[in-house]
Amino acid sequence: MPSIVAQRFPHCLSSVRRILTLLAVLFTVCSCTPQNDGSQVLHLAHGMPADHPVNKAMEMMDTRLQELSGGTMRIEIYANGQLGSERDLLELLQIGSLAMTKVSASPLESFVPTYKIFSIPYVFRDHDHFWQMLESPLGRDLLVSSEPVLLRGLGYYDAGSRSFYTNKPINTPDDLKGMKIRVQKSVTSVEMVKRLGGAATPIAWAELYTALQQGVVDGAENNIPSFYLSKHYEVSPYLSLDEHTYVPDVLLIGLPVWNSLSPQQQEWLQQAADDSIAYQRELWALKTQESLEALQAKGIEVITPDKELFREKVLPMHRAYDNTPLGELMDAIQNLP
Repeated sequence: MPSIVAQRFPHCLSSVRRILTLLAVLFTVCSCTPQNDGSQVLHLAHGMPADHPVNKAMEMMDTRLQELSGGTMRIEIYANGQLGSERDLLELLQIGSLAMTKVSASPLESFVPTYKIFSIPYVFRDHDHFWQMLESPLGRDLLVSSEPVLLRGLGYYDAGSRSFYTNKPINTPDDLKGMKIRVQKSVTSVEMVKRLGGAATPIAWAELYTALQQGVVDGAENNIPSFYLSKHYEVSPYLSLDEHTYVPDVLLIGLPVWNSLSPQQQEWLQQAADDSIAYQRELWALKTQESLEALQAKGIEVITPDKELFREKVLPMHRAYDNTPLGELMDAIQNLP
């Protein structure tokens, strides 16, 4: 079976580890399980801990789905990466072995190139502009643009903005010169740090604390709650709120499972997802404020630099997309009323 899947879907089962993960899940989880009473259980997996705003929002989505469906549908959630990495979960959705997941928009770039828009720095002016785009036809069209690769977006969860945290103050791009900055495994992220004068160093998240502690890298970039909850502030006492990118989390359902639902079931699920998104945004805003206050209480120096200085440095990245679909999308985002 794995070899057939691999032939049909080029993004699936790219390593022995993924094949083993897939086989294990196939024998333990069905994506959409009919119950004896005629109800259905949708299985959802993701990598966040149980107390994360995303997981709490998913629990609320389950409650709402049960209410809307009169108890005929519910969601069973597997948190903490129990069923594999984000890439693993996307592949399981594609073949119908898992119903739903949440992933950062960044890994979706390799499935749908348009998602690269979120990795390009300073596309969005601020948080309000970012959500204006997500809730516009542009954002809604992007959610369904992944259907050709058997993934359908149900909505976006807030993951805040990404900023630099380092072992020395970053007030201007010049302060990044010569610094080794950890980034995700993203070509766009690497280019951004290079444009700003730093040396981009992709490192796994699980290894980052030690890398910061031992001086393998001089800093990293992420949202405020992640910086706080990871305790990276213990080895990186400066947070510069340059807010270079806004990368949302995307709530997805596999197209095989979505197409197996009736129109009424699809409507219930979409409404439950929409309600969970509104709830998650509230939780995220609260968690961000709490995390920032906790960081300041621990003596972390929080810097608010002139973002225009950073934006000017990366404008060549914007111009590189002129006369391309991504460039057209960027222009449309800038022209939102």
